[in-house]
Amino acid sequence: MATVTEIREVRRWSMLGLGVFAQASSSVFIHGVPFLLPALTARGMALPTAGLLVAMPTVGLVCTLIAWGYVVDRIGERKVLVGGPLLMFAAGIAAALTHNDIALGALLFAGGVGAASTNGASGRVIVGWFPPHRRGLAMGIRQTAQPLGVGVGALTIPSVAAEHGVAAAVLVPAAMAGVAAIGCLAGIVDPPRPKLSEADPALRANPYRGDSTLWRIHAVSVLLVVPQATVWTFALLWLHRDLGWSLAAAGLLVTFTQILGAFGRIGAGAWSDRVGSRMGPLRTVAIAAVIAMAALGFTAWTHWWWAAIPLLVAASVITVSDNGLAFTAVAEIAGPYWSGRGLGVQNTGQNLVIAAVPPVFGALITATGFPAAYIAAAVLAAAAVPLVPKDRHQTLPS
Repeated sequence: MATVTEIREVRRWSMLGLGVFAQASSSVFIHGVPFLLPALTARGMALPTAGLLVAMPTVGLVCTLIAWGYVVDRIGERKVLVGGPLLMFAAGIAAALTHNDIALGALLFAGGVGAASTNGASGRVIVGWFPPHRRGLAMGIRQTAQPLGVGVGALTIPSVAAEHGVAAAVLVPAAMAGVAAIGCLAGIVDPPRPKLSEADPALRANPYRGDSTLWRIHAVSVLLVVPQATVWTFALLWLHRDLGWSLAAAGLLVTFTQILGAFGRIGAGAWSDRVGSRMGPLRTVAIAAVIAMAALGFTAWTHWWWAAIPLLVAASVITVSDNGLAFTAVAEIAGPYWSGRGLGVQNTGQNLVIAAVPPVFGALITATGFPAAYIAAAVLAAAAVPLVPKDRHQTLPS
């Protein structure tokens, strides 16, 4: 069986690329389907019904993240990275062929179930094949899959739906998932680990028992995803409604912040590799998120737009930079037999909060305005700072 040191460098990075592409295809299915709203409403579907329909992939994702993590821990990463995208592909093809809205919703749910597979599996591939001093960088690159998927969905799905219909637009993520399945079948190799019966009992032991480290990291990530989701969800509306920007100009700025955020994730991962710590940079990012969101709230309240716009850009980058750090730490601490479930719990908690932010903070904004929402997000980020655990070791785990 190959080891981390024996596998060729080009193979290691090619597997990272496949993991990013598989995760990006999932992101297009989850975050791109909502871009069908204009086409669905244009054909006469009520907005609440259309909103429920496009939410079905997210529902499928959240319901099965932990289950997929368990499957990863039992059968390995390669089979999951092939089977999950195949399910997305089949569900997407079937969704494109159906003319029944209930069946469409069920198939979009099934696609979300398939999309959930890539979260824990691609993360474990990275931790399994990259040495400790490269994992932060690699996981940061892997975390760019989400904004890449959102970007691909925004660029393709609305225009395809407008020109060729909803069915053709659903084929976009389905096609990507099919390519991902073929690529992972050919290019992914399961990271080495001893048979479960022969493994060190310490590796097989439940890392959640008798140790609060993983629970604290999950809690930190749940709290820090609030400012991230707040900025992502409401930045465009704030720029348009309070600052008077056109939707096109606001959209360009939001797209620019997404690109910067992707680089921020990579930079945070590389930083953690350099300093030999995940928790130190995570704590610093949490503090920076508090400062950025509080300052954004203050400048929005005072109408200091000359400062608020740069702060929005800074907050957009800072609030996403913790993701890769936390994911890497969870996979490393959970170990080869629990990392799938650990990453499943991590993803589930964050996605539940992301789903709750639009209605909860939307009501807060309606009642009190955008500045109060930014300040509330800063307060929740502040609660995360003392929860960041200390590093268990001075050097990163192998």
